[in-house]
Amino acid sequence: MSLDTACDPLDVDALLDDPKTRIVVCCGSGGVGKTTTAAALGLRAAERGRTVVVLTIDPARRLAQSMGIDSLDNVPRRVKDVQGTGELHAMMLDMKRTFDEIVEAHADADRARAILSNPFYQSLSAGFAGTQEYMAMEKLGQLRSRDEWDLIVVDTPPSRSALDFLDAPKRLGSFLDGKLIRLLMAPAKVGGRAGMKFLNVGMSMMTGALGKLLGGQLLRDVQTFVAAMDTMFGGFRKRADATYRLLQAPGTAFLVVASPERDALREAAYFVERLAADDMPLAGLVLNRVHGSGAAELSAERALAAAEGLEENLGEVGIVDQEDGKVGLRNSSESEAPNSPEANGTSPSTKDNDSGASVEQLTAGLLRLHAERMRLLARERHTRDRFTALHPEVAVAEVAALPGDVHDLDGLRAIGERLASGAAGDRA
Repeated sequence: MSLDTACDPLDVDALLDDPKTRIVVCCGSGGVGKTTTAAALGLRAAERGRTVVVLTIDPARRLAQSMGIDSLDNVPRRVKDVQGTGELHAMMLDMKRTFDEIVEAHADADRARAILSNPFYQSLSAGFAGTQEYMAMEKLGQLRSRDEWDLIVVDTPPSRSALDFLDAPKRLGSFLDGKLIRLLMAPAKVGGRAGMKFLNVGMSMMTGALGKLLGGQLLRDVQTFVAAMDTMFGGFRKRADATYRLLQAPGTAFLVVASPERDALREAAYFVERLAADDMPLAGLVLNRVHGSGAAELSAERALAAAEGLEENLGEVGIVDQEDGKVGLRNSSESEAPNSPEANGTSPSTKDNDSGASVEQLTAGLLRLHAERMRLLARERHTRDRFTALHPEVAVAEVAALPGDVHDLDGLRAIGERLASGAAGDRA
């Protein structure tokens, strides 16, 4: 059984095979399988002839191992044992290292050393709000500027809100273009208590990362940072804007990943609306971990009724009618064979009844489990139908829930096959 469908199917293979598709962005709320989906898409595209790099954000160690790689870092690593004519590379975003690379690429050696050793920069590059999303965009821009890969698959950061991936780069770019930092430089020029009061107003606009640095030391660190980075501020905003335009351009495709749960699909709906508002190309929705049943014709109500009927019959086990209405009490003078079943307190009929009761109990339990499964499917169907009613234009592919985690390339291939064949309504 699959969920009912009133939407167009998502043709994953057509998307991956199209040479005009250069970037696929997997986005959605946390815990819905974005990273596994991105890896499975990358593997399937590579085995269909594309040269692919998958940019993952803090993947589980088992995912790196599933690709045959001991660990992932900020450098693309080739994945072995890929079948077909293509190639697959994988990498994990190192937020701070990417920031360091930007500094090293756009500053001379002395200035780069001064920036990298600055406490203000170290706090900013390691934990400033939005840095991870900004650096994901920076790394995407770097990868796209190279012609080494003809397809880039991006697993977006696990944010509190999926919209952070679009918003954070602009926020951090606005910060790094120098306006706020130059505002914080004013105390050095004003001096005295008035300057420190002005600094405190500026500090209220900054995150907890800056709060770790106190008083005059903070001011000196900011001054040193700004002096060293002065020529680089505009570049951050410029590159953020360029990558943002790249996401809007033909050749980019967004896949919103969700599970058939209310909160995940609500987040997916917000993201679909935001992508439309920003003129970004949406390819469709990947609905992960969809449950099914091979006995969908047996409804939850019928299963429960059958279970209750069996359980009522179980209450009568052990009451056996005797001939002529007698209860079958034995005369104490009647003898029994010492080794007979009756002498041992059992009889063939009793054994049969016990065995029958056990089977009926098991059957009743299975019927109740089936009823719970059918109720789960009904909830998923209702939740999915609410999404498609709001967004009938969004193509959907369903991926059936797997019994366990993906731990090797075969597991990723299985996910890829389910993605390709999971057009809503196609599965039995």
